[in-house]
Amino acid sequence: MSILTLFVVIPALMLLGLWLSKSLNQVRGVMVAGASCLLALSVWLTIYFVQQRAAGNTDVMLLTASTPWFKPLNIAYSVGVDGISVVMLLLSSIIVFTGTFASWRLQPLTKEYFLWFTLLSTGVYGFFICTDLFTMFMFYEVALIPMYLLIGVWGSGNKEYAAMKLTLMLMGGSALLIIGILGIYYFSGHTTMNVNAIAAMNNIPVEIQKIFFPFIFIGFGVLGALFPFHTWSPDGHASAPTAVSMLHAGVLMKLGGYGCFRVAMYLLPDAANELAWIFLILTTISVVYGAFSACVQTDLKYINAYSSVSHCGLVLFALLMMTKTSCTGAILQMLSHGLMTALFFALIGMIYGRTHTRDIRYLDGLMKIMPFLAVGYVIAGLANLGLPGFSGFIAEMTIFVGSFENGDMFHRVCTIIACTSIVITAVYILRVVGKILYGEVKNPHFLELTDASWDERVAVICLIACVAGLGLFPLWASNVISDAVGPILANIL
Repeated sequence: MSILTLFVVIPALMLLGLWLSKSLNQVRGVMVAGASCLLALSVWLTIYFVQQRAAGNTDVMLLTASTPWFKPLNIAYSVGVDGISVVMLLLSSIIVFTGTFASWRLQPLTKEYFLWFTLLSTGVYGFFICTDLFTMFMFYEVALIPMYLLIGVWGSGNKEYAAMKLTLMLMGGSALLIIGILGIYYFSGHTTMNVNAIAAMNNIPVEIQKIFFPFIFIGFGVLGALFPFHTWSPDGHASAPTAVSMLHAGVLMKLGGYGCFRVAMYLLPDAANELAWIFLILTTISVVYGAFSACVQTDLKYINAYSSVSHCGLVLFALLMMTKTSCTGAILQMLSHGLMTALFFALIGMIYGRTHTRDIRYLDGLMKIMPFLAVGYVIAGLANLGLPGFSGFIAEMTIFVGSFENGDMFHRVCTIIACTSIVITAVYILRVVGKILYGEVKNPHFLELTDASWDERVAVICLIACVAGLGLFPLWASNVISDAVGPILANIL
């Protein structure tokens, strides 16, 4: 059995440990121990992967293993990782680790909350390590189901509505996915569900591909906040508890982009080439619309949620450009946006926990009251608008340079329109940062508030270090991703 299975085994043991825990300290102990093990495993995997590539190992997937599960339908528990999976697993582990500290003081039902949070992370890890279509879909569902309870029970604001809207839309996407997966399986000769094996055969007729490509792309695109299927995202983000928002925006939405690339485009390459222009128009709208919508919001979470719609739209936009540089940029953007958004939501949750408001009209002068959180928010904002030295700059520059490699008029126009989102992003980020830094404190009650506690500082410092680290030393990630993108693109083009 592959060592990758530990990514599913450790969360399963965490679930058992949480179930047996009798006190709050035991619950926290289990979460910290489990999250630390997952982070250590991800770091080891990343180092191992880089070393293997440096040593000349050119296998498309490393650490592969396969165990038959349901033979009549050729379903197997098959695992393996390439560069894209490795960085996604690292991202997931960082956010689960920091999310644990961000939820340190969560009340009530702390134990039950962490049980569902861990189950959600199990689904995410399983999805990234699996190379079997059905097993991927199963873990995808495991990641979605806890969201309803996590938002509906522990959320804030109009939480029941947000939880129901999110669940219905994502389950609608899942219904499209299962149709697409069964279509791929049947028309590829129904001999295997392995993604790489189906891609190698490349025997699905073009007309059939054109039928099933929209099912798969829209199915995953719903989770990747593809316009016009994005409306669940702002409401879901706004109502979710802090750590759930972190995992949701930081990792869960990345399942959409990953699935579009790994399943829709990789397995249905002819349809991807012929129909890409339709989805390219939709993603261009996503990028600009998300940024404009963020400008008119007054709730911190809604601002960040619409920003996520714009940035996740940029991921799908870059993938559909289908150049090696743009696709590398897309995966870098997943990594960068995941860390950046997790930092944003962590800080917003901490500010809300003290002030009991997320309305920027009442949050003037936070720098005077809680300087640590305010500086953290400013850093997150600067990373979001793509300041050099942070991860956002690296990802967006790579995307736009790669997109511009397409010489035809249509792709160039789409790229130029998408570029305008950078300017719009600066508007809504600087507006909020200006109020936080330079405003006068309007509410005298705020003057009694405290700054970040030790557990909150751990989460914030870890995430800032990751965002700055990726921005200052991007080459290792770029090389790892680029090596993985090459074989997939070779199959598509």
